[in-house]
Amino acid sequence: MTPSTSHYLHGTAPEEQQRLSTLNRLLNESSLREIAIRPGERVIDFGAGLAQLTRDMARAAGVRALGIERSEPQIAEALRQARAVGEEALIELRAGDVLAPPLEAPEWGSFDLAHARFVLEHVPEPLNVVRAMVRAVRPGGRIVLEDDDHWVLRMWPEPVECALMWRSYVESFSRIGNDPQVGRKLVALLHEAGARPRRNRWIFFGGCAGDEVFPLLIENMVGLFIGAREAILAGGQLDGESFTAALAAVRAWGRRPDAALWFARCWAEGVRPE
Repeated sequence: MTPSTSHYLHGTAPEEQQRLSTLNRLLNESSLREIAIRPGERVIDFGAGLAQLTRDMARAAGVRALGIERSEPQIAEALRQARAVGEEALIELRAGDVLAPPLEAPEWGSFDLAHARFVLEHVPEPLNVVRAMVRAVRPGGRIVLEDDDHWVLRMWPEPVECALMWRSYVESFSRIGNDPQVGRKLVALLHEAGARPRRNRWIFFGGCAGDEVFPLLIENMVGLFIGAREAILAGGQLDGESFTAALAAVRAWGRRPDAALWFARCWAEGVRPE
């Protein structure tokens, strides 16, 4: 059966690549802490994006990592960034969809760790991706999933414009056939894909006024909305004028001295049975 195509909501424009670079700086340390890479582990990263975390995992393992990424512009920018810091040798990037990863026959079942972050929310058949990840690792190998359950977002004092924009954004996932709540299903997906679940976590992602990273969190949220503008407007809850006004309201809320934001990404690990 021919796999369905991934539906990435945000595009790959330079502005989106900049947002992703900033997001990586905010997230990668906590991801690495939970993954706990072991020296010598062979890593395959599904949906590598700009491959910053892929490089981090390879550096921790001391072994070159393989990243699968369907976007040629993302691959080009990932390699440019790697070359800029002298780390091109840490990664191999292959163009391909995570629903049909471009692996040679001997490579299946050869990796120690298969990882995917913010991938399953952008595919119509996440179980098929996790099944491929299980196939990619050796018996006893690990599968690590990190993804969103978008309804866990909390903001206070809650601005009405932000709440409407967030609801429109989240509902746009469902309209294109993706699952905005896939994060809560990670353990079930590991089980259904044939892995043995063994850990799950919530990794906090948030902050408040006075926190040095808070402005970056607000601009990341604004970038999410801008990247998904067409999909949000297609939902009909906002028109162009109200979309622009909502963006301004998000930025204004982020400058409040009492603003606070709570979010968490879902994290789960499974093992391929021996």
